[in-house]
Amino acid sequence: MTQTTFAKTPPVFFQRLREVTEAYFKENNLRKTGDARLYWKTAILLTALVGLYVLLVFFTPASVWISLSLCALLGLVVASVGFNVMHDGAHGSYSRRKWVNEVMGHSLNLLGGSVHFWKLKHNVNHHTFTNVEGMDDDIDIKPWVRVHEGQPRYWFHRFQHIYGLFLYGLTYLFWISYNDLKKYITGKIADNTRMKPMDLKEHIIFWVTKVFYVSVFLVVPMFFAGVVPTLVGYGVMVFVTGVFIAVVFQLAHVVEHAEFVDPVMDGSNIESEWAIHQVATTANFATRNKMWNWLFGGLNFQVEHHLFPKISHVHYPELNKRLKQVCAEFNINYREFPTFRSALWSHLVYLRQVGMA
Repeated sequence: MTQTTFAKTPPVFFQRLREVTEAYFKENNLRKTGDARLYWKTAILLTALVGLYVLLVFFTPASVWISLSLCALLGLVVASVGFNVMHDGAHGSYSRRKWVNEVMGHSLNLLGGSVHFWKLKHNVNHHTFTNVEGMDDDIDIKPWVRVHEGQPRYWFHRFQHIYGLFLYGLTYLFWISYNDLKKYITGKIADNTRMKPMDLKEHIIFWVTKVFYVSVFLVVPMFFAGVVPTLVGYGVMVFVTGVFIAVVFQLAHVVEHAEFVDPVMDGSNIESEWAIHQVATTANFATRNKMWNWLFGGLNFQVEHHLFPKISHVHYPELNKRLKQVCAEFNINYREFPTFRSALWSHLVYLRQVGMA
């Protein structure tokens, strides 16, 4: 398949966005990386992660319902560590120091994933070819969910708006097990993207951290809390983690009026410049809700993140105001849902529409 390309015209829109963004940091004498707000959040989240783990494994509550509730809370914390700590680290926006970014990015490995694969599939493919079929692995949930009309449609897709949220609960476990192993064996990040061979260091990190994860989250708990309680509790944890991770990313790109590109149907050339494509394929939600902002690590400011992924999410609320103005100047539709609920509703409505089309 021919590589998808963007318009060769001067990126006037993006140049204006950069001017406004650079002016903000210069006027306020700020760095683009994280600050004390992010570091305090990291400390709180990692303390909660370790504390909940120790409580559940070594001081297991007598009440089954309390234990299950704590497992669900642990799942939310795991997702939030990914949103806030790993995500900024993997993009190099957590700190000015490269080694700090690497450490924070590798928190994904300790939670079952692979930051090596993540950087390729997310930082490169997803952020470059957002919502482009065959290139953006983040929209590839085939055959279970059809996210645009260029993908094959099966009879069960008419119900995907009903079973979708349950299926999302399985995505995290599927991702850290089958998907990572598939990428490792095939050497492919997406259908049309082959990655460079891993070096010895990456091979070692991949297997050592996979063994570490299985040992810490399954073997040790089985020894102290029992096999059945561990399997049930682990199931609850990864289900909650999966729902939160999948929903946040789906609300950013798979909603009504978000654009998709299918190189087979639409051709491989995208007529707009890269930055315009990012705005057209992306949506914000609940940007005024402080609780969601804190938990989601600014991923509800997805437009800002896609335009400037190397800027830490702690700056997105202020950039949001300025980037909206630039979009208005260029008459470019800036899509933002006022609440989490309205974005979720739009996502489910869209799933129903594309499942029936």
